[in-house]
Amino acid sequence: MLFDPLQHPRLALQNRIVMAPLTRSRAIDNIPNQIMADYYGQRAGAGLIITEGTSPSADGLGYARIPGLFNAKHVAGWQLSTAAAHRGGAKIFVQLMHCGRVTGEANLPVGARAVGPTDKVLEGEIYTDVAGMQPHALPHALAEAEIPALIAEYVNAAKLAIEAGFDGIELHAANGYLLEQFLNANVNTREDGYGGGAAARNRIVLEVAQACVAAIGADKVGIRVSPYGVFNGTAEFAGIVGQYVELAQGLSEIGLVYIHLVDHSAMGAPEMPSTFKSQLRAAFKGLFIASGGFEAGSAEAALVAGQADLVAFGRAFISNPDLPKRMQQGLPLTEPDANTFYTPGPVGYSDYPVAA
Repeated sequence: MLFDPLQHPRLALQNRIVMAPLTRSRAIDNIPNQIMADYYGQRAGAGLIITEGTSPSADGLGYARIPGLFNAKHVAGWQLSTAAAHRGGAKIFVQLMHCGRVTGEANLPVGARAVGPTDKVLEGEIYTDVAGMQPHALPHALAEAEIPALIAEYVNAAKLAIEAGFDGIELHAANGYLLEQFLNANVNTREDGYGGGAAARNRIVLEVAQACVAAIGADKVGIRVSPYGVFNGTAEFAGIVGQYVELAQGLSEIGLVYIHLVDHSAMGAPEMPSTFKSQLRAAFKGLFIASGGFEAGSAEAALVAGQADLVAFGRAFISNPDLPKRMQQGLPLTEPDANTFYTPGPVGYSDYPVAA
């Protein structure tokens, strides 16, 4: 099944392999460029490519050299990558990632600000090009009256994504970034319409999803979640299962094309209960993408068992641009060089060889 085409009324793909979003920090001045197009074009053997996290606004630019999608330069830059992916037969969605409080002052453009559900500073430090490791910025706690403007930023980015040639967008509501900052009770301690209970914490995600669907269509909007992750100050909390099942039901009613569930247990996070995965899959009627520690055999087994419709692969795609071919033919995989995960330029990025 893994290598068979996906013939679904809402999304047709050349196989069931998804290239997971991977931050690579090659967008100089936050503008997508030719080496990024080379990188995505090399990996177009995937059925679906989900790009690295891409900010819908200047406020969301948390890391050094991550791309944006909120002006004409961004659109023109991304058109190189969408064209390259399509030439290889892949569909490509852009992941919209607003970093929220996960940022440093030196990573934000002039006039931008760190924002979040509260003004609590994230512990630890973040890398900046100009000053090395620095403390996380003090976030501005978004007032209820400011939420519509934030939603409008996502809508604008969604519209620009279609202009740039993307087949759709993935809302990043995982890994402790802005949308999950609202979802997670350990971070969201507000007591207004966007906090204080499960429904209120879910509210902003559902509103962003609904607004983007209204702007570009439900078949062009997916979402990524990581309920049991521990990145950026998140962790399990009381009532997590009920909240996320309710969220999945709401997203299903809005009509999102897929939900992308990340299980970080392969990277040391707490084990995600299999019963929870089943509940989430049952609650969401669209396509279901499984992600986290898969290789070809376990991915095939998950598809055969009906646990997912698609399976995402992350780090293996970094150093194996022809990963689908290698998995299908049982060829050895190249190990990635972690020292070049986030460095500028093509080295360790678009220079990994394909198999003979």
